Amino acid sequence: MENLTESTLHHLISQLEALLQEAEALEREYAPQLEQVHPAFKEGSRNLLHYLAFRSHDIRSLQTELSRMGLSSLGQAESHVQATLMAVLNQLRLQLAYLTNTKPQISPLPSGGTNLKSHITALLGEPAPEREARIMITFSADMVEDYELVRDLLKGGMNCARINCAHDNARVWEKMVAQIRKAEQEVGRRCIILFDLMGPKLRTGSLKPGPKVVAIHPQIDELGEVVAPAKVWLAPKGVPAPERVQATLRVSSAWLTHATQQTIITFKDTRRRKRTFTHLERIGKGVLVHLRQSAYVSSGTELQLVLPTGEVHREVLGNLPAMVKPLNLKTGQELRVNRPPIPGEPGQYDEEGNQVKPAHISCTLPEVFSRVKAGEPILFDDGEIEGVIEEVSPDFLRVKITAADEDGSKLRPDKGINLPESDLQLHKLTYKDREDLAFVVKHADVVNLSFVNHPEMVEELQQVLEEHQAGHIGIMLKIETKAAFRNLPLLLLTLLRKHPAGIMIARGDLAVELGWQRLAEVQEEILWIAEAAHLPVVWATQVLEKLTKKGRPSRAEITDAAMAQRADCVMLNKGPYILKSLSFLDDILKRMQEHQYKKTSLLRMLRVSDLDGKLGHE
Repeated sequence: MENLTESTLHHLISQLEALLQEAEALEREYAPQLEQVHPAFKEGSRNLLHYLAFRSHDIRSLQTELSRMGLSSLGQAESHVQATLMAVLNQLRLQLAYLTNTKPQISPLPSGGTNLKSHITALLGEPAPEREARIMITFSADMVEDYELVRDLLKGGMNCARINCAHDNARVWEKMVAQIRKAEQEVGRRCIILFDLMGPKLRTGSLKPGPKVVAIHPQIDELGEVVAPAKVWLAPKGVPAPERVQATLRVSSAWLTHATQQTIITFKDTRRRKRTFTHLERIGKGVLVHLRQSAYVSSGTELQLVLPTGEVHREVLGNLPAMVKPLNLKTGQELRVNRPPIPGEPGQYDEEGNQVKPAHISCTLPEVFSRVKAGEPILFDDGEIEGVIEEVSPDFLRVKITAADEDGSKLRPDKGINLPESDLQLHKLTYKDREDLAFVVKHADVVNLSFVNHPEMVEELQQVLEEHQAGHIGIMLKIETKAAFRNLPLLLLTLLRKHPAGIMIARGDLAVELGWQRLAEVQEEILWIAEAAHLPVVWATQVLEKLTKKGRPSRAEITDAAMAQRADCVMLNKGPYILKSLSFLDDILKRMQEHQYKKTSLLRMLRVSDLDGKLGHE
């Protein structure tokens, strides 16, 4: 380095010494908290505090100077802050001693290091063959009746199964666990079972049920021409559709025995219009059919299966689920969020389309009514609908919709409500969480604490697990709120009291709470902080979502999946093409682990085909 002076070296050395001193000071300040940390996390907890002290400064100019000297720029110090700073400091002291012809003052590097790999295995199980990152699959109720799919997921590389306590019930969860354990025995590979506690999640309440009618529509283009028929699954109760269909109609297995490719199935819909199912394809215990015209079927609709001989077999549809008509909300309209659990209803309009009575819906946590204020933002359905609270009364919130689709956005039951600027003070496990835990502790390897925002919630969960004599169960914190991100260091210091442990970056709600434009920055910071604490991280929400649901990925989500490799586990949600997504993600992760570990680029030999055999031979 040109113009390297004694003054420059002294300046750089003093900066590094100051960073080390602040790291040690923060460690001393939090000594009582460190005393409570599990022995397996002692190094990680100390390093976390060192990293927080280190990153409390803008050191970009220091990085530039160190890089110009050919030294570490400190850009990959997450897992070993003190050792990195001391190693660079020793190099500078050697330079100074050489320049001044004096004896260098060399500090011994600290012992210890990261046990991250063992922490990952303790929480998420052994890796799949040839792949370090784990893959987690979210289970859904239909998988209870589809053992073959569960088995194929485990064969395909699933490491962890996630069961969401926000849906279904203990009877369904128990069947899910049974399917997983059965598949483990057949495949000969363990699957970690994670139960996601619902947490203090604010959701929309029920809507007033509509008629018991199933609407079936083929896909049409802008000219009204049929582009693709509607697919309908005819099967006995409990037999899941083999692929994504628009409707499932439950019929008897005896009636279906007469169905062949030569038969036709006709019916009259609720409008008395004659319709015909075509393209009969028997798949297992059911039949997949097509419909090229719109139809509405209800309880009591008679299906007629006509044999080539003219013989007719009739089947009357039983009780169908009530149609739920979502609220259609437009910008500028009013919505009332009710405190009492009143089933929601759409708004009423006059002949000119003006709203004369607002739509209304309830919410699942009425206690928040006392903690919100007029003027605060409120968001629905992962931010698809935005509003502002204009009035807070004991019985309802009056909300003005500020952002929705041009033709209106649909709001359905059980959709998330976010209040990013409100201090909701939801610091305790809910009654439902405690009830669910009584079942969960009998089956879980890991418990995921949703909507955690304060250390009190973590302490309470740890205590409840001890009360159930289930202290061995791993704990994962789901980081999905602005409060959780703000309190992350304190949450982690509390989490580190028990082993194993980890965190999940729930990017959906996190993006809504913090703003989509901040998501990329925030998820990076969470990855860095978790690595500093030597904690496993799960990368979650909408990974390969288009591929899973529609069979083809977007370019953006392929890049997103590749970036996910910096986490220790990647979560996929269930969809018709989940096996395809699992295989696709498995391939991406295997490829990317050759190039990247956390923030560090792995410089394997480049494979530039046009230069193969030419470099070094001219």
